[in-house]
Amino acid sequence: MDTSEVAAMLNMSTSWVYREASKLELKGYKLGRGRNAKVLYKRTEIFKWLEQQKVH
Repeated sequence: MDTSEVAAMLNMSTSWVYREASKLELKGYKLGRGRNAKVLYKRTEIFKWLEQQKVH
């Protein structure tokens, strides 16, 4: 999933995803070089993080 898809799924902004990804232990995979490189995230890692956020 790219950053905008993750942001839409979490109902957050893309800048929030970029800023908080490392704190949330979401590893981004950079495709390309420079400022315009696309960052992708594994769907399974996102769902794993969401599962950890459950309120019991």
